[in-house]
Order: sequence, then structure tokens, then C-alpha cells
Amino acid sequence: MSGEPLHAAPKVCLVIGAGDGVGGAIAKAFAAEGLTVCVTRRARNLDQLEALAADIRNSGGKAHAFGVDARDEAEMIALFDKVEAEVGPLEVVVFNIGANVRFTVLETTTRVFQKVWEMACFAGFLSIREAARVMTPRGRGTILVTGATASMRGGKMYSAFASAKAALRSVAQTAGRELGPAGIHVAHIVVDGAIDGVFTRTNNSAEAVAAKLAGDEILKPEDIAANYVWLHNQKRSAWTHELDLRPWKETW
Repeated sequence: MSGEPLHAAPKVCLVIGAGDGVGGAIAKAFAAEGLTVCVTRRARNLDQLEALAADIRNSGGKAHAFGVDARDEAEMIALFDKVEAEVGPLEVVVFNIGANVRFTVLETTTRVFQKVWEMACFAGFLSIREAARVMTPRGRGTILVTGATASMRGGKMYSAFASAKAALRSVAQTAGRELGPAGIHVAHIVVDGAIDGVFTRTNNSAEAVAAKLAGDEILKPEDIAANYVWLHNQKRSAWTHELDLRPWKETW
């Protein structure tokens, strides 16, 4: 008899930082590809996370929700061990926590600066490290890291956010150089521009958002997600490490 075992373990995608926007769209996109999806957020948002997992299951996919503080080393180690033991081997790990805040340098407190760094950089480091821990022995896997405009430049009022996202980009570069020869594809995605979601809809009129969506002038979560799937499916003879995504009218 040839081929995979009758009850082969499912291929699993873990999305760290999933919600109604980009993270949720990424989870749905990988579920549509046939991967079992595990989604995480802080435990206090577990109801919202369970709703996302239920939506994926109702659409024919497989999904599990985990309430996890991605800044907590012990919780992250336990999460990866639990997914590997109870769900299946991780083929894709996506780090998608934002932590976008706006304060002038004078208004940025030590607490704000440290919390943003913990969420946007340290949690990303833990995600990459734990993904590498379980993927390296198998010699395969994809680690995808969500960046932002702030990954590339520090704009006014973004000292905390830009410094954390720039540091995360460096962590992803280091990991890509180390893990590529081990068969693990690490990619950093710079999402540059307004994204359709709660923030954009809260700060703009419904008419303005509708017009921009109709003209493809703001990033659509499902279109962003399609690029994550594409990166995972790339042949290793031509891997992309950094990909920037922006609407066609975005100035850069």
C-alpha cells in the first residue's frame, strides 16, 4: 500500500492574534486550503475567538480557539505543545498582533512603550522561536510575520509602535537567515495602508469607506490573506522573505 496513512495527522495553521480583521481572514483562508486552523487571542476575548472558530467550522473547515497571552513565555510554550500533541503538526505559524498606538514622544510613558514592545516584538519573538522548535526536527514549515508601514519608518507619534515593529522585522530577518537552510520559510509582510475593519470604519463615514472599497483604495483583509497562502505555497527554489502590500493609490 502506498500514499499517506488512512488516518494521517492533519496539517495545522496557528494564527496568533486573530479577530474580525486580517487575522480572521488569514485563518479562514488557510482553512479553505484544507488546513486545521488554531486561532488565539487573550483569554478575555475568548467569546469572540470562539465565534470565529465556529464560523470556520460552519463553512466546512476545522478550527480550534485558544485563549493565550502571547507575551507570556510559559503560556506560549504550553500552547505549541498542546497544538502539536492534540491537534497535529504545525505547518504554518502566523504572528499577527498589532499594538498600534499614537502618542508624541513627550506623551509616551514607560508603561506604554514597554507594553507595545511586549505585544508587537517580544510576543513575535516567542512565536517564531516556538515555531522553530517544533518545525526544525521535521525540516519544513512556514512562519509568517505581519508587519506595517511602521516596520520601515518611524512616523510622527509612533515612537513606541515603530520601534517595536522595526525590531520585529529584524527578528524575522534573523530567523529567516537561520531557519531557511533548515527548510523553514520565514516571511515578513509589510501591510502598508488603511485596512478595511473596525478602526477604518470607526474613523470614516460609511459612504467614504464604501467608495474606497469599491475603488480598491483600501486594503481588504481577504486579499491580504490570499498573499499569506501564496507565500506558504511558494516553491523553495524561489522563496520570498519580505513582501509589501498596499492599495494601488497608496503613496509610498
